[in-house]
Parts: sequence; C-alpha cells; structure tokens
Amino acid sequence: MSNPVLSTERLILRRMTEDDIEILMEIFSDPEAMKYYPSTKNEQQASEWVDWTLRNYDTYETGLWIVEDKATGDFLGQCGIVPQELEDVIEMEIGYLFARRAWGNGYATEAALACKKYGFEQLGLSKLISFVDINNTPSAKVAERIGMTVEKMIHKWEKEILVYAVFLKKE
Repeated sequence: MSNPVLSTERLILRRMTEDDIEILMEIFSDPEAMKYYPSTKNEQQASEWVDWTLRNYDTYETGLWIVEDKATGDFLGQCGIVPQELEDVIEMEIGYLFARRAWGNGYATEAALACKKYGFEQLGLSKLISFVDINNTPSAKVAERIGMTVEKMIHKWEKEILVYAVFLKKE
C-alpha cells in the first residue's frame, strides 16, 4: 500500500500512480459503471486520466485517490477532490467512481464523507460541489447522504447535470 492519504473505518484512500491503470480498467472498460460518463475508456485514455490526476496533486494538492478495502487491500474504486470549471470559475468537486462489484455497500458515501472532511479541514475549502448526471440516482443519493443539496442544473458534457453543493459550517 503506497501513499495513503485518508483512512476510514473500512477504507484506505491512497494516491494514484501509473501502476493503477490496469486496476482502473475494471471501471473504465465497464459500460454499466461508465454509463453516466461520455464513454468507456481504453488503456491510453486511462493513462491520460492518471496523468491528469497526478497534475492535480501537483497543482491543487488533491485529486482522485484509489479506494481500497482496509481489511483485504482490494481495489474498490476512486474518490477524491478535483477541480471543475463551473461558469468560468474553478470549483472543487468531490468525485467518486466505483467498480460495479463494490456498489451497494456504502463505500462511495464513506469515501465521499472522508473527502468532504479533508476538503474543509485539510485544504481549507469553504465549499465543495459534485456534478451528478440528472439520471444518476445512486450518485445523487451519495451527494445527499454527505449533506449536499442541489444548487442548480447546468448543461455540460452534452447532458443535464445537477450541481450539488455543501458549505463549511461556521462555528
């Protein structure tokens, strides 16, 4: 296990590396897991995804992290905080994308909650967003479970996207 960033009761979130392309293909090559993305990805596109993530680490000190089962070390998916352009402003998004075999176990919610805490406490952010395809009910439920509410609807990636947001609560 290399580069752990966060851990929860059941999960380890660690930095992504070039060596993760093969395991990421479990998600990227699955049409069902990629249903709300423009398309599946081949290995070259997965490599570009990893490169983008590594650039985010350098630029923003955050990005998507590989999510592993704490007990077994099994790859479950990816979750983290990434920059997204929203109406000409860079906002920080909690993103999550899990292998289909990991769905329905609360992993996305657990990882996203840890990312929310990290964003507010470690990165000093005052707002986090999530982009959710209007038809992606499971993803919307994750956003709602971590305290996000719909801020607006936008047209992005040739689809209707709900913008969920959560703000740092001032003490």
